[in-house]
Amino acid sequence: MFQGSLTALVTPFAASGAVDERAFQDFVDWQITQGTEGVIPVGTTGESPTLTHDEHKRVVELCVEAAAGRAPVIAGTGSNSTHEAIDFTRHAKASGADAALVVTPYYNKPTQEGLYQHFKAIHDAADLPIVIYNIPGRSVVDMSIDTMTRLAALPNIVGVKDATNDLARPLATRLAIGPDFCLLSGEDATIAAFLGQGGHGCISVTANVAPALCAQLHKAWRDGDLATFAAVRDRLMPLHAAMFVETSPGPVKYAVSLLGRGSAAMRLPMVPIAESSRVLVEAAMRTAGLLA
Repeated sequence: MFQGSLTALVTPFAASGAVDERAFQDFVDWQITQGTEGVIPVGTTGESPTLTHDEHKRVVELCVEAAAGRAPVIAGTGSNSTHEAIDFTRHAKASGADAALVVTPYYNKPTQEGLYQHFKAIHDAADLPIVIYNIPGRSVVDMSIDTMTRLAALPNIVGVKDATNDLARPLATRLAIGPDFCLLSGEDATIAAFLGQGGHGCISVTANVAPALCAQLHKAWRDGDLATFAAVRDRLMPLHAAMFVETSPGPVKYAVSLLGRGSAAMRLPMVPIAESSRVLVEAAMRTAGLLA
C-alpha cells in the first residue's frame, strides 16, 4: 500500500536543453532524505509530453538508481496509445520500478469500455502494480467508479491517483471497491479533506519544494495529531495555490530553482512564468518558511 507524501518529480534540464541527470538524481536523494514516502518520475510534472521516449526511459532508470530501495518508485508510463503505454510499463518493470502510474488516454476520448480494455491490456502485458491516473482536466475523459471497480478486480490494478477534485469520489470509491484499494489524491489543496474521506496519501506537486512539510502533514494525520496537522495544512495552503498560479510545472520549476535544486527551464510549448507569477511564488515560499 502506497501512503503519505509522494512527489510527482520535476525533470531538471541542463543549459544545453538535455535532461540534467546529476541534478535529477541529487533531487531524488534530497526528496527521500526529507521524508518523502514515494517518488514519481516522468508524470505531467516531469514534463513527460515533451521528453523523447529514450529520455523518458532514462529518467525512470535514473530515479530507480537514486532511490536505491529507500522509497518506492511509481513510474509514469501512460500514453494515449495502448501500445506505447505497454512499452513504457514493461520498461519500468525491467528497470526495477515498484509500480506504474498510468494516465487515462488523452485526446482520443475513449468510452468506458475503451478505458477498461486499455488498462486491462497494459495489466496483462506487464507484471507490475498499476495506479490508475484519473485526471479529466487534462485527459478530457473521466473514469467512472463502475469502470474502476471492474479494473480493481484485476490483481495488479492496485489504486488510483484521483485528480477529479471531487471530494465525494474517494469515499464512494472506497465503498465500491474496499479499503485495500489505494486512494491517492492528485490535488494538493484538497488533501486534508481527501484523507478525511478515506484517502491514503497524495501524489504531490508541492512536495517538490516542501518535502519535509508535506511528509510532516501526513505523519501528523496518521498519528492522530490533529493540532499539528491543522497547523501544517494552513501553512502549506498558500504554497499549494502558488504552484498552480500558471499551468504546472511552470511555477513549481521556478520554485525549485529558487532552492538551488534545478533549473526553471522548460520545453516548448511551456514557457517561463510571468514576473507577476514569480512574485506570488516567492511570497508563498516565504510564508511557508522555505525562503528567508
